[in-house]
Amino acid sequence: MTTPHNIESVLKENRVFPPSEAFSQQAHIKSLDEYKALYKKSIDEPEVFWAEQAEAVHWFKKWDKVLDWNLPDAKWFINATTNASYNCLDRHLTGPRRNKAALIWEGEPGDSATLTYQQLHREVCIMANVLKKYGITKGDRVIIYMPMIPEAAVAMLACARIGAPHSVVFGGFGAEALKERINDSGAKVMITADGGFRRGKIVQLKPNADTAAEGTPALEKVLVVQRTKQDVSMKEGRDFWWHDERKTVSDKCEAEQLDSEHPLYILYTSGSTGKPKGIQHTTGGYLVGTTLTTKYVFDLKDEDIYFCTADIGWVTGHSYVVYGVLSNGGTSLMYEGAPDTPNPDRWWDIIAKYKVNILYTAPTAVRAFIKWGDDWPKKHDLSSLRLLGSVGEPINPEAWMWYYNVIGGGRCPIVDTWWQTETGAHMITPLPGATPLKPGSGSLPFFGVDAAIVDDDGKEVPANAGGKLVIRKPWPSMLRTIYKDHDRFVNTYWSEVPGVYLAGDGARRDEDGYFWIVGRIDDVLNVAGHRLGTSEVESALVSHPAVAEAAAVGRPDELKGQALVVFITLKVGVPPTDALKKELRDHVAREIGPIARPDDIRFAEGLPKTRSGKIMRRILKDIAAGAQVKGDVTTMEDLNVVAKLSASSGDE
Repeated sequence: MTTPHNIESVLKENRVFPPSEAFSQQAHIKSLDEYKALYKKSIDEPEVFWAEQAEAVHWFKKWDKVLDWNLPDAKWFINATTNASYNCLDRHLTGPRRNKAALIWEGEPGDSATLTYQQLHREVCIMANVLKKYGITKGDRVIIYMPMIPEAAVAMLACARIGAPHSVVFGGFGAEALKERINDSGAKVMITADGGFRRGKIVQLKPNADTAAEGTPALEKVLVVQRTKQDVSMKEGRDFWWHDERKTVSDKCEAEQLDSEHPLYILYTSGSTGKPKGIQHTTGGYLVGTTLTTKYVFDLKDEDIYFCTADIGWVTGHSYVVYGVLSNGGTSLMYEGAPDTPNPDRWWDIIAKYKVNILYTAPTAVRAFIKWGDDWPKKHDLSSLRLLGSVGEPINPEAWMWYYNVIGGGRCPIVDTWWQTETGAHMITPLPGATPLKPGSGSLPFFGVDAAIVDDDGKEVPANAGGKLVIRKPWPSMLRTIYKDHDRFVNTYWSEVPGVYLAGDGARRDEDGYFWIVGRIDDVLNVAGHRLGTSEVESALVSHPAVAEAAAVGRPDELKGQALVVFITLKVGVPPTDALKKELRDHVAREIGPIARPDDIRFAEGLPKTRSGKIMRRILKDIAAGAQVKGDVTTMEDLNVVAKLSASSGDE
């Protein structure tokens, strides 16, 4: 029986999609039995397992010991030396991959470029030498504030090459957020661009960089890539054009042989309150994690064209646009702009144009496509696709089915991946040739991931009982600390449930051992003594044919503790009516139970989202409670959404 402190998991989903025989035969992991045998070894003999798997990475010097674990501090591949840039570039130059496309790039205005491994290597060496010219040496931090252009990946790999930890700041952030990250990291150099293109407009990167740089005493140089060619101010002695600077250095730069634990990057992740956390990842373990997950989860083959839609400003862009794909010698497609520019079929056009085989995107994007209608993807030949992936929030079963049928033509497995900025690589995920798929479930843990669901006392709960998702053993790609704040690292991730890593997500595990993520613990709704995960309420609503997207939040209620308020975006052409509100309330009650019947349904043209596609529920909580919207909104895709929602909040 579920205790009052645990999250109740109430959504039922019974559909199962086994892998096709044809897919399994050619997959890297061909059966559930093969997965189970490897997984058992990874848990029972982790050091033996990881020593074998780490052979997928190039080491200048092998390790003396696989793991040094002093809870909560892990060191992996002790005293080994390697280099992420070497793994992503140099090791592919001795064979036929040197003339293979490493990056295919499509700009929003329609311009494009392809860089082979040989060409990308040359660009990276040139940029690394410019950084050296600016006095950047091993250990110095570099800020990267860029649009989604090839030079963004070049900048990351150039930093990795010389051992300078990079901190990529998402191009949607404003000057204040940028300044905070420059100062916290103590960066000496910033690499930016005059601007980028987004929905047909220029994103003003250089003006933001100028404002931020005014309050950053450690910053010495700013390297500027010309993308939009608009006029920008250039401060003499501080600002330099990339197209000028590249002519002043050699195109040869040896990769530094770095300790396995040398910091590769710092990536700031916003907490719901307070100062952003600088998540620090190291070189060797992170590379092993991203290399293996890219190979096995995406079943990546040499001939694949792989399209991850994430921005490099997020961890998905780090692990699965740049490092994991290039370490495997894959071809990574980068797209600069929005999915609906010039029309809502831009991605389908790109997939057809380049004959993309693997698509990795967010559930939020999938739900936006559902709203825009099936006609857009149906205009394009998507038959080249063989695998689909989902990342970010849990994907609702109905959105999963649409993705599977309309985009994948009913033939492409979907790898629904659960992981975090902190974990560095996939943690719970199907393996497409081995795992029977259940729509909405992240399925089973990846190798070496000892995941469990526990109650508030840290005790494992029975099957189908909700609780807190924890990881009980260290894994190679795990974060090592919060930059300059190790106490916060310990308190945030390792203190609430002693001895284990607390993911911050509520989840349940079914009778087959499959994991179902029910939302962030701090998004859990407490309705009349029942703790409900937001994602399950939202999934029930999205299963209604009129609904494209839903976001559930709580507002204070004297009687129930919290009342359930749901913001709903309808599919194109569906009118918002009171009758539909009643129908949707009844639908949730049927799907989940009367306890989850929404108290208040509000129709919205759009929901407040970050540019990475995550719904900003804290803003919806403020609107639902009739309070003024508080907190940082610099990451929001469209600020008009809040104004419209606030204006209509008195309708009920």
